[in-house]
Amino acid sequence: MQDQEIIDLYFERNERAILETDKRYGAACMRISLNILNSRADAEECVNDTYLGVWNRIPPERPQNLGAFVCRIARNLSIKRFRYLHRQRRNRDLEVAIDELAAIAAPPEDSAAELAREISKFLETQDPMDRMLFMGRYFHLCSVKELAEKSGMTENNVSVRLYRVREKLRAYLNERGYRT
Repeated sequence: MQDQEIIDLYFERNERAILETDKRYGAACMRISLNILNSRADAEECVNDTYLGVWNRIPPERPQNLGAFVCRIARNLSIKRFRYLHRQRRNRDLEVAIDELAAIAAPPEDSAAELAREISKFLETQDPMDRMLFMGRYFHLCSVKELAEKSGMTENNVSVRLYRVREKLRAYLNERGYRT
């Protein structure tokens, strides 16, 4: 079933929309949640909460990219759950990834969507490997070690490439008026 058909099911308030969303994006949501939470039970709970979040947001929203919409909700819920569960202790990889990206630009709340569009435009101009590494690290929250294994590079090489992409992104955003 195509994304537009699934969205139409949500607008009809047909519960089959959740099943179709799970078939199409359940594995991606689970991978994102597991990368953040490192607990299958917590990840499953976040994925289920994701479907409730999608159900509550469609309608009125009609996302252009259902996969990105669903995965973003899963990611945000997983980060929220992680912070709740680990108020005292920290997952070093997750905290480092979030801090690395937050250091580039922290927009006022009302322009977060605009910042996301600018980052997407920037990523379209980057080398496919750099784009994959960036998305793996900062959207899917994979560790540098995981990215090195997936890409066939050394951890140091991945770290250096990510640093260079962040610096290019910082310059790109500075040109567009974002403070870093």
